[in-house]
Amino acid sequence: MKSSSPPPFCKICPSKALLFLLHVFTFSSTAYATEVELTTAAQNDLIDQLPGQPCPVNFTQYSGYVTVNATAGRALFYWLQEVQGGSTVSDSAPLVLWLNGGPGCSSVAYGASEELGAFRINSDGETLFLNEYAWNKVANILFLDSPAGVGFSYSNTSSDLYNFGDNNTAWDSYAFLLGWFERFPKYKYREFYIAGESYAGHYVPQLSQIVYEQNKGVKNPIINFKGFMVGNAVTDDYNDYIGLFEFWWNHGLISDETYQNLKLLCPMDSSEHPSKACNDAIDTAYNEQGNIDPYSIYTPTCKKTIGKRRQLRAGYRLMFGGYDPCTETYSTEYYNRPAVQKALHANVTSIPYSWQTCSDIVGVYWGDSPRSMLPIYREIIAAGLKIWVFSGDTDSVVPLTGTRYSIDALNLSTVTSWYAWYDGTGEVGGWSQVYKGLTLATVRGAGHEVPLHQPLSGLILFEHFLEDKPLPSNNKN
Repeated sequence: MKSSSPPPFCKICPSKALLFLLHVFTFSSTAYATEVELTTAAQNDLIDQLPGQPCPVNFTQYSGYVTVNATAGRALFYWLQEVQGGSTVSDSAPLVLWLNGGPGCSSVAYGASEELGAFRINSDGETLFLNEYAWNKVANILFLDSPAGVGFSYSNTSSDLYNFGDNNTAWDSYAFLLGWFERFPKYKYREFYIAGESYAGHYVPQLSQIVYEQNKGVKNPIINFKGFMVGNAVTDDYNDYIGLFEFWWNHGLISDETYQNLKLLCPMDSSEHPSKACNDAIDTAYNEQGNIDPYSIYTPTCKKTIGKRRQLRAGYRLMFGGYDPCTETYSTEYYNRPAVQKALHANVTSIPYSWQTCSDIVGVYWGDSPRSMLPIYREIIAAGLKIWVFSGDTDSVVPLTGTRYSIDALNLSTVTSWYAWYDGTGEVGGWSQVYKGLTLATVRGAGHEVPLHQPLSGLILFEHFLEDKPLPSNNKN
């Protein structure tokens, strides 16, 4: 549980110039290479100090924009949190791109600020505290707001916001990567992974496929792609729907009649563009569920108004387990502060709307949305690249049942049968099964945002993914 009062924080942190010198000259054996490889654009993106930031911190941060389409004026916002421990560690640790979904929701709002990022936001909306289980303990984490119109990312062509879909989002993200690696050449050829959750179950495989196919025939590709990881991921419309309705019924959230109607009316629909009959049945199901948080069915809801309830696949709502369930309101306040935007080098074009956790436009007008990612899974598996799929088991929006049905549809042979894995405290962290080409892991007691509800288990999961090691099956505390 978070403290009701903000913890102490430093009012004066080292200046940007001092941070840069520390970054360049810490550990003289790597100083020269780091100095040469840090471009002017990267230096300009170095974060001096975030308002309310606890300090000192033992890692470097950068944020800013990479233009992905100069003609349209589209630019995507990123936030890099380098691995903890200084430059010698960050110069060898892997790089992981994190994407949130929606479509239309911000990776800064969710991944960086609620889940796996280095900081969390206090209830005052002004100060930050360190995340004990931040994923930059073991890797360099690159958060990206995608597509344009999400978070601080923008387009000077307003019609873009009404015309995004899976395909142009994936290619814009690839253009971002190309530009970003030129800005940060020290990450070229570095071990690189793509990860994300929810509708990023589309973003992650699609971007992975582009990177993989663009790397074909290249002896030593700059983007040294090794694999991807997705959590509570939208994967295959048919299996997602079947698993969703089964989860609702098995957990006593809906009636027998509604369950039968959902199975009859929805499975052949697109989850992004369902028929009216399917939507009506889903509305009935939501009414029967009552005022619960569908993203975490056993935890309290926020009693404050935090915006309209979004449709099944059309976005996120906040969910918090033993945490404050209203944190989304704190991030909205924090990232709308001019001082915060200045520190992040964000909103440089004076975007004519407030920062939002999820866009009211992007996602509502979403275009192409393929029914299944399984063909991409098969391609990536055949290429010998790594895939891990994880699922918090109390999420009723993209539940474990749907994920299991989707993986079953791949018809993979089993390497290690279903087993309980442990979180190091003597408790079962979840269950796992290793297939030829894919690892499935569940996280016990976690909702849609696994690193939020079960942060220790989430970090253990991430570490084992990077090392491609089975999750611990021994009960040691």
